Amino acid sequence: MATAEPSVRYRIGVDENGLGPRLGPMVVTAVLSRVTEAGWKTAASAPRGALAQRLGDSKQLVAHGDVSLGEAWARALVARGCGRPATAGDPSSVDELLHAVSLEERAALRALCPGHVEAQCWSTEGEGFTAPDKLLRAIGRDLDKLAEKGVEILAVRSMLLCVKRMNDGVRAGKNRFVLDLHAMERLILELGGLAGAEVFAVCGKVGGFGKYGTAFGPLAGRLHVVLEEGRARSAYRFPGLGEIAFVRDSDASDLCVAMASMVGKYVREALMERVARHYQRAVPGLHGASGYHDPVTSAFIGATRLVRRAREIPDDCFERRAAEGDASLESGSP
Repeated sequence: MATAEPSVRYRIGVDENGLGPRLGPMVVTAVLSRVTEAGWKTAASAPRGALAQRLGDSKQLVAHGDVSLGEAWARALVARGCGRPATAGDPSSVDELLHAVSLEERAALRALCPGHVEAQCWSTEGEGFTAPDKLLRAIGRDLDKLAEKGVEILAVRSMLLCVKRMNDGVRAGKNRFVLDLHAMERLILELGGLAGAEVFAVCGKVGGFGKYGTAFGPLAGRLHVVLEEGRARSAYRFPGLGEIAFVRDSDASDLCVAMASMVGKYVREALMERVARHYQRAVPGLHGASGYHDPVTSAFIGATRLVRRAREIPDDCFERRAAEGDASLESGSP
């Protein structure tokens, strides 16, 4: 693997959105940046000043039903060539945007979809962009200023784990925390390959536990050194790949993690909105739902039951199963 010039390092921020809902996908997103020595402090810190009004913890800045800010970040990054190859330029539709940031190609994303179920998650009917041009221009200026400070964003990728994939994982003995971790690993390997040099990756804490070694998936079997393991931070050194740190609340303290969280929040909400609109077209007066554990989501599940039964929609494609091990990582075991 090529070695980066001494004055430049490659930094990756990774975060998940939708770890615990009942409906909709879990989305894990990574952002790759090329950082000079002068820009390292900026990349390793929470956004400040005017930037902090547009970039930070996505749970605070992007809400169900109001995703314009997350959309604007995703569009701005793709327009600058940070999406999949051959997707440079301002995306013309939500569908084009989602596939531009997806780690996987269209066929892979639909591989588990029965033909009569595909429209539930992939219909583009009724969707459109909501971010105003003024906001897009502001984020464009934010990216320019970051580049001037030595932080150039090179790529963004999201792994979309649909309900079916998560339920299949449960049956295979992989709870949501393990699936989250393995998605993070895949993204780091992918973006590390794009960097062509060793990287420094910061990830949101997975499950709140301290030791990750025995839970690694794509990185399992790779030589690595434990740098530290604790409740707030766990870090590992992989020769040839770089350093990976899992840091508590990193979406509120690391610029690239915050950016990944913003894009991932938008992707998660856009896909959940597709599910809501699909059933709203069949059930008059049906309210949309966030997919989380709340009364509106419970009502949505109940109100769509007859339609789903009539259309033979498998429960595994609609609602997540609970796994016995979902709480085990909280106490520190995989």
